[in-house]
Amino acid sequence: MSDNKLWEGLTSFKENSHLYAYQKWLTHNYKLQLDSYEDLWLWSVNNISDFWKSIWEYFNIISHSPYTSILTMTTMPDFNWFNGAKLNYAEHIFRHSNLDQAAIIFSNEQGEYRELSWKELKNKVASMATYLKSIGVVKGDRVVAFLPNVPEASISFLAVNSIGAIWSSTSPDFGSESVIDRFAQIKPKVFITVDGYFYNGKPHDKTTIAINIANALPTLEKVIVLPYLNKDDISKFPKSIVNINSVFETVSEKLIFEPVDFNHPIWVLYSSGTTGLPKAIVHSHGGILLEHFKYMAFHNDVHIGERYFWYTTTGWMMWNFLQSALLMGATMVLYDGSPTYPNFNRLWEFSDQIKINHFGTSAPFLVASMKNNIEPKNTCHLKSLRSISSTGAPLPFEAFEYVYKSIKQDVWLCSMAGGTDVCTAFVGGTPFYAVHAGEIQCKALGVSLFAFDDNGRSVEDDLGEMVIDKPMPSMPIYFWNDAEKKRYKASYFEHFPDIWRHGDFIKINSKTHGIIIFGRSDATLNRHGIRIGTSEIYRCINKISAIEDSLIVNLELDGGQHYMPLFVKMKPFFKLTDEVKTAINNQLKKEYSPRHVPDDIIEVEDIPYTISGKKMEAPIKKILLKMPFDTSINLDSMKNPESVDFFLAFAKTI
Repeated sequence: MSDNKLWEGLTSFKENSHLYAYQKWLTHNYKLQLDSYEDLWLWSVNNISDFWKSIWEYFNIISHSPYTSILTMTTMPDFNWFNGAKLNYAEHIFRHSNLDQAAIIFSNEQGEYRELSWKELKNKVASMATYLKSIGVVKGDRVVAFLPNVPEASISFLAVNSIGAIWSSTSPDFGSESVIDRFAQIKPKVFITVDGYFYNGKPHDKTTIAINIANALPTLEKVIVLPYLNKDDISKFPKSIVNINSVFETVSEKLIFEPVDFNHPIWVLYSSGTTGLPKAIVHSHGGILLEHFKYMAFHNDVHIGERYFWYTTTGWMMWNFLQSALLMGATMVLYDGSPTYPNFNRLWEFSDQIKINHFGTSAPFLVASMKNNIEPKNTCHLKSLRSISSTGAPLPFEAFEYVYKSIKQDVWLCSMAGGTDVCTAFVGGTPFYAVHAGEIQCKALGVSLFAFDDNGRSVEDDLGEMVIDKPMPSMPIYFWNDAEKKRYKASYFEHFPDIWRHGDFIKINSKTHGIIIFGRSDATLNRHGIRIGTSEIYRCINKISAIEDSLIVNLELDGGQHYMPLFVKMKPFFKLTDEVKTAINNQLKKEYSPRHVPDDIIEVEDIPYTISGKKMEAPIKKILLKMPFDTSINLDSMKNPESVDFFLAFAKTI
């Protein structure tokens, strides 16, 4: 465990935080004397009904009918929150509609720049909602989108939400079969699509794919297109397809918010689908509303008028999470395009240009910036930047240090970890604790999280499975087409009965209360009885300057034998020499143990990734174990499906 403290907020930072104000509010309204974050967390998980009731009250939730109970439950996942309450997520966002500031700022890699005021946002949402109602969309109908991260996507979501319909989206870098696999499950009534997009300076026409998707969804009654690649030109589409710009010219009714049950679906998200049909994960209006208020305020400390950015696509849960910046009265900042085009400094320059206060990105982006020796502190001022958030993969020790050494010395690094499953983070930031290299600061409030050993015992300072033993409002209400919750229960509750097993391998520091994520437990390297997190291997590999990326798996073979190959992608103009191999092995022995040393080190052209940017360790392991291809991996869910060819060929040699 590291005691390497990199940052700690000043007293003024803590006392100006939402968390500090909430703590004082609890003292006054609940007569609680909670002197530390750990006290506050313990109260929140030992009194979960009172905690979520306090969130309801603190954020002044608008309910069109009173709740009759806070939590009713037999065992997880059979629970219900705030029975009787009727509310609307979008209604809470537009409490801020009188603010005299930008609601959305948008830019893309072509240099387009737009600002939408709160008034403009409300008018466009009202126009879209009026149009959707005019074509028969009602509460419970599904509206799906194949859109980039542009204002039109957020406007459409808020319109769909306002009328109680159910939203679902994917980004246009998904293949057609991958999109169909997702949307066909939920039988949508309306499809909103784009004609194409730019990435790395190149146009990508998606007209044919969009038409193919529409033709494969028999329940569709209307298709709406955003002419983004070919401005205002939809001539390639059938005449029956509507231009979204004409929708925004609809004479709108007053924006009316349809009250829905607390547990009414807000959206459908999807698992990665790397080894089969993606799980269609359904969250509730109320659960997401309470969770996002809690996380944005207390764990990210987003204030009214601040500018909140996350680099994401509409196919990643962080896009859904990003929308909640509007709940706080913050300006939501959107960016479409490659984060490294025309150079690695693009997003930092963008951040400087528009004075972003909260910058969100993926761990792989920070690691890639580190390995390419990018130093934003030398090219950008970043005076407005208060926090940097990171998720999507474990952020290694060195990347924490890189942020403070090369980006900004006095920034709050809010590493976080959660999942599409809950559309939030289980562990994340707190203004009350210091930031230690390699550690996520805290367990989030209301998240009864522990590390369990194989016998189901809670452990600290030792490796264990991340589990949650009490319900959260943003846990899925169900999976679509899973009426008896068989698939839902199989996904989280088979390993430890009635306890959510998330599938991450973690260690909790008893001294700092910080959490280290060691990677997915289904990809854990069980090496002769010793469990090794893949993040430990990658942390070492990141120190080898000649290597761009890597992937490691451990194969359990017949006769109790193990085979642990390490696959490496070299940087341009570098080769995998014996010297590089020796450096890797020596580094692993030095920092960990001889058991961490791979049996082989093999050069590959590329490392397989999902579209959302996760390394595909488990699917590659299945391929190398010669499991059936169709159940091992879904190429259409991949960012770079051609990378699998090498592993298919290599499997034949084992």
